[in-house]
Amino acid sequence: MLFLFFHVIFVPMNFYLQKYGFQNPVINHVPSVNLETIVVIPCFNEPDIIPSLNALNNADQPNAGVEILIVINHGEIHSEEIKAQNAKTIAQIEEWKSKTLLNFPFFILKAFDLPKKHAGVGLARKIGMDEAVARFHQIQKDGIILCFDADAICEPNYFLNIEKHFIKNPKSPGAALKFAHPLEGNEYEEKVYQGIVYYELFLRYYNQGLKYANLPFAFHTVGSSMAVRSSAYQKQGGMNKRKAGEDFYFLHKIIALGNFMEINDTCVIPSPRTSDRVPFGTGKAINDWMETEMDDYLTYDVRIWDLLREFVQTIPLLFEGKLENTPFYKNPIHQYFIKFLEINNFQEDLQGILKNSTDIHSFIKRFYAWLSAFRILKLVHYLRDEQFANQPIFEQAKGMALRNNFYADEADEKALLIRYREHEANHHS
Repeated sequence: MLFLFFHVIFVPMNFYLQKYGFQNPVINHVPSVNLETIVVIPCFNEPDIIPSLNALNNADQPNAGVEILIVINHGEIHSEEIKAQNAKTIAQIEEWKSKTLLNFPFFILKAFDLPKKHAGVGLARKIGMDEAVARFHQIQKDGIILCFDADAICEPNYFLNIEKHFIKNPKSPGAALKFAHPLEGNEYEEKVYQGIVYYELFLRYYNQGLKYANLPFAFHTVGSSMAVRSSAYQKQGGMNKRKAGEDFYFLHKIIALGNFMEINDTCVIPSPRTSDRVPFGTGKAINDWMETEMDDYLTYDVRIWDLLREFVQTIPLLFEGKLENTPFYKNPIHQYFIKFLEINNFQEDLQGILKNSTDIHSFIKRFYAWLSAFRILKLVHYLRDEQFANQPIFEQAKGMALRNNFYADEADEKALLIRYREHEANHHS
């Protein structure tokens, strides 16, 4: 018999729910003492969730227990049509449950008429993830909370290999799972598949840019491909209520804890479909692509990452003195980079970082709290607007692959994307 050893929280976990919970727990069913993994699926105006539920239900069963929480949600401002679709989805799920041999418990959470200010995917994820905290609290487990999407599917070894990962890595607070959009098929028109090739290549190009610059938070932040321990989720204040980009902001709080990892021996397959649900992200990017007359996809100039890499190399020198004394500051090509630092009060903040750092290690930790993933994104946008205009993605992604030593003369964007996927799967944290 295989015994699974997960962390047990001895400090009462309901402190988090009392302080940060959006609502009281709603599931009355007592969880199994064997429960170790809970999947949270936000579902809004979704006409076809059954393939996602089938993918999860048909996945290989892990040694410990699993639950799936489906958060059917809409805001108080949403149309009657959307509310009617949500009602249809609930009926569809109930019918599916009645006709399907269920390998795991599936629970529906009705999150209706949410406040206008916060109604969206972030709050829907939060409601489900908070419910997961309450479920684990009942049995005093530090279980794993998985984020999924209502239009995603997964490989059969999804639960098994996530379970193995967290058993093998007990100090890891969370992980980014491998993902791969479908790049061909008959479900969508050809331009959608072309667009998803470009968009996923952009995501991987950006991530490889972070790695090339030697930044400590070079991880994908895809909402359908996130895993976090309940204790880490609570420690960092839970999920935010953002209507878009909730995954980016949430995961970077978990990454900051250290020991964040990747899981590359299973895969989530997100949908490449268009969407108007959120103001940015995959669905919005594909929607924009479908409406454009352009036959190429533009992205950040690869030279931006060269500047970032140079700057990161100066960080140890900053511990010893001021920015003005470094070669980076004296190079005229860095004038816009320096201007960005000035706009962001770098010199003043640097003195505060130095004052509160006892050694180089504490300095670097505090420095990257300042030079956060969000500030890097703002910097990249600033350099794009002021110095390096966007360029066609193939040449930029090819340039990054050359810099990171994995370009193999791929002929087009699709082949280069597949090469990026292979490289990332084989060079993970």
